[in-house]
Amino acid sequence: MNQTTLKSPPEASGKLGWGVRFAYGCGDTACNLVFGMMSTILTLFYTDYAGIPAATVGLVMLLSRVFDGVSDMIMGVVVEHTHSKWGKSRPWLLWMSVPFAISAVLLFTVPHTTAFLQFLYIFVTYNFCTTVCYTAINLPYGSLSAMMTRDSDERAYLSIVRMGLSPFGRILAVTVSLPLIQFFGNDQAAWIKTMSIWGVLAVILLVINFAFCKETVQIEAVKKQAKIPLGKSLKALVTNRYFWAVLILWAMQNGLFTFTGTILPYYCRYIFNDDTWLYSTLYLVETLVLVAGTFCSPFLLKRFGKRNMSLAGAILAFIGQLVFFLNPYSVQWLFFSCIVRAIGLAPFNSVVFGMLGDAVEYGQWKTHVRQESMVFAGGSVGSKIGAGLTSFAITSLLGLAGFISSTTGGTVQPDSALDMIVNVYKFGPLVIWAVIIVVLALYQLDKNYDKIMQDLAEREARGEV
Repeated sequence: MNQTTLKSPPEASGKLGWGVRFAYGCGDTACNLVFGMMSTILTLFYTDYAGIPAATVGLVMLLSRVFDGVSDMIMGVVVEHTHSKWGKSRPWLLWMSVPFAISAVLLFTVPHTTAFLQFLYIFVTYNFCTTVCYTAINLPYGSLSAMMTRDSDERAYLSIVRMGLSPFGRILAVTVSLPLIQFFGNDQAAWIKTMSIWGVLAVILLVINFAFCKETVQIEAVKKQAKIPLGKSLKALVTNRYFWAVLILWAMQNGLFTFTGTILPYYCRYIFNDDTWLYSTLYLVETLVLVAGTFCSPFLLKRFGKRNMSLAGAILAFIGQLVFFLNPYSVQWLFFSCIVRAIGLAPFNSVVFGMLGDAVEYGQWKTHVRQESMVFAGGSVGSKIGAGLTSFAITSLLGLAGFISSTTGGTVQPDSALDMIVNVYKFGPLVIWAVIIVVLALYQLDKNYDKIMQDLAEREARGEV
């Protein structure tokens, strides 16, 4: 369904070329070169190369979510009050690109010292990378899409290209990293060298994003609006029900990536006794299927809309995960499950950020307050909570099951730890997909979006927000 056929605000008709869409997608590729490492094999590095207990890693990631959530909201306010010749969101991509790359390398320079000092080091460096640098890039990057166009379909295309290109960052971070680490010597120094390569590439991609993506949405009524008190702004945010819906969806999306990305290396290493190529191949196959499905999503979008195609895909992914229960010790079943799950994930994964942009318009319509950065900041809080709680759950369960950390990765694990690895990989994604299905079943914004945009057009023509 084309959601801009009715009369809409003049900024809503802003069409974007494929070059601009590609440049926008480069930003998420850059972010995922780092976040892909953090949400997947960083835990493996901490436990099997730095020798840090799994429970300690989980505690750091859980505690960091508290600071990370606060930093998202602070950054949302900062972006709303940023005034530069490049706009509000766009300049942060340039300003924070190099610090972001440096912070990523520091994650892997854990000193071999006492357990307490190691805890402090990973806590500080993990938060410097995620709470400070990643937030200062990813939050402005996300809100930039709502400042490039108000056309719901155009935002959906931006989201599709973003999610079509972002996996390539994860592919490099996951499938290429482990062989590179083996090539460089399979020690801590090898991890540092590999991350340095990805850091340089991330800077280049962020500069491309900055150079070609402009903030074109200018709403005169918003410019003339008196400064909104923080309390009123927060009230407008928390009363936006579709903000909460997409926050949960984004949290579940990140939780899903964290579940499969974090536990799968352990599954391959300790269940199938292959610590390099099997995981890399599985991740590559699932990701390529996801990318192909994502780029097919525009055809589904025109016919079914964001919500309907996402819900159908979520149900398929749920079934794909159930298939794995038939034989969790078969590599063939593992591949088949990954492929079906990726096909199901693709529609939802492709438009989740477009849904956030739609929540901005809904919030303005409902509360007369427009807040691109605050909506994306709140959504980002949810995404990080989802990833953090998932990491904490995985590492805590492994710790309770008696998982043994080491600096060599050659430790023989007890049967209780092996059973826990299998059960976490089987049941964890099922819970997440169940939540996604329930939220999407209740999501109704697609049906009302045209009417909302028509109402906003009439208001703004009168000089009202």
